[in-house]
Amino acid sequence: MKFPKPRILVIACNYCGYAGADLAGTMRLQYPPNALIIRVPCGGRISPAMILEALRSGYDGVLLAICHPQDCHFMKGSELCTKRFAILKYLLTSLGLEPQRVRLEYISAAEGEKLAKVIREMTEELSKLGKSRLILAEYIKTM
Repeated sequence: MKFPKPRILVIACNYCGYAGADLAGTMRLQYPPNALIIRVPCGGRISPAMILEALRSGYDGVLLAICHPQDCHFMKGSELCTKRFAILKYLLTSLGLEPQRVRLEYISAAEGEKLAKVIREMTEELSKLGKSRLILAEYIKTM
């Protein structure tokens, strides 16, 4: 069965990830329109609970686009996000979800091409995985 394009939530830090998305738009780079990009002040503000809520709410995958650790405007934000991401991967596995549904990428303000490429790759990978079991479980509950 062919699934529609997977929905991807891109959580981007203000100074690097979001600026990279802005550059991708300015350069008119093509990437699938199934990605919703939201901006947060810093990658350090992203919690595992936010990501799990996005997956529960119907997103098939979540991409974290944050500063390179040495370029973080809040000094330790990227480092904190990276540590939380490792915990989240373990949590997803223990919940029976594929850890590939969540991806962390270090993207600077000058890497618009990289962001577009990562969204395309993630779309392909999530298409192969199909709908999330977490989404399907929520759907069954409503029946």
